[in-house]
Amino acid sequence: SLYALRMIEFQETTLDNGLQVVAEIDPSAHSAGVGFFVKTGARDEESVDMGVSHFLEHMLFKGSERRSAADVNREFDEIGASYNAYTSNEMTCFYASTLPEMRAKAAGVLADILQPALREDDFATEKKVILEEIAMYNDVPFWKLYEGSMERHYGAHPLSHRVLGTNDTVRGLDAERMRAYFRRRYSPDNMVVALAGKLDFDDAVGQLKELCGGWSATGTHRVHGEVVVRDQDFTVRDPKVSRGYLLMISPAPAFEDDRRYAAMLVSRILGQQDNSRLHWAVIDKGLAEEASAEYDGRDGCGDYYIYASGDPERLEEIEGIVRAEVAGLRDSLREDDLEMLRNKLAMQVTVGGERPGGRMQRLGRTWTYLGRYLTLEEELGAIHEVSVEELRAVCDTFAFTPMTVGRLVPGDGS
Repeated sequence: SLYALRMIEFQETTLDNGLQVVAEIDPSAHSAGVGFFVKTGARDEESVDMGVSHFLEHMLFKGSERRSAADVNREFDEIGASYNAYTSNEMTCFYASTLPEMRAKAAGVLADILQPALREDDFATEKKVILEEIAMYNDVPFWKLYEGSMERHYGAHPLSHRVLGTNDTVRGLDAERMRAYFRRRYSPDNMVVALAGKLDFDDAVGQLKELCGGWSATGTHRVHGEVVVRDQDFTVRDPKVSRGYLLMISPAPAFEDDRRYAAMLVSRILGQQDNSRLHWAVIDKGLAEEASAEYDGRDGCGDYYIYASGDPERLEEIEGIVRAEVAGLRDSLREDDLEMLRNKLAMQVTVGGERPGGRMQRLGRTWTYLGRYLTLEEELGAIHEVSVEELRAVCDTFAFTPMTVGRLVPGDGS
């Protein structure tokens, strides 16, 4: 394959303090990517501190003892870096893509902000920003329905936590509790540094030893807890919405489960954009404005999501057709479905891995989940090897049940 012909080399090492460094080295690349992946997210928070991981993501860009927020932005801009960060239930990532000769400078800034000052005045200012962000997302119908559905679906399990937190948890959070969470979870033995592109691995590791070798390990680990889900059904009425929204969540394979490829293909057959069971059943017929299905593999478990929106007067009809499509999916699966999706999904995976920044993200996330290297070729091979029988088997084991069904419709009250 073209991927193999590019002579991409994988290397990895672990520093004495537990910091894992992984790299895909491509001498023919014209850029380089570096990312620090911290295995901590909303699921690792105490309920009272919900939102602290995302809040910390903001706070790290406020600077360290050596750099102010302005210094961080200026230095990234001076080297032409494309940089950002994100927080999920599973992890927090800080990353940058640069020209190869600027990669070390970008890594230096990232390593420095991972030892943040967490100043009281910055904390107070950023808390207002977070509360505005919560208010903004609360005005997005899908997001409002998604968060309410996840809370009900996972119940007392911390996977029910909202990534942004709530108004109450963010208002109640103080800087010292944030610092304690940072000291416990942002330890080198809970991080992966992923590198990709044109780079010298020995030089990169040497730099990371200088920058991060003095960080102290804490022995922290993720407490998975037992996930117990059951059938649930609820409707939220909101005078600010004018359409009807439907969201269904049910269990699916975990990220580390090899059946994730079959689950991914099943979700695409059911609800990919433009050509799927749901598209032809409700969008093409003019019943729904949106209809999709997705698979999301997590650490230790996974989810199927089915989403639709349309005229609130027809939401019950839309839901009935969606349920019928789900019920008939297993027996409707054919080799033609697989052939079309294998090629489309393989193209998407390949395109995502063409640039060092994309490869760095894939490498960092995969290593954080699996703790081992999975080449792009291996992943493409696994996709191509999925059979119709395996699709049906995953439908038998993960039969879209139990299911949490949430609806958001116009009206007063909840």
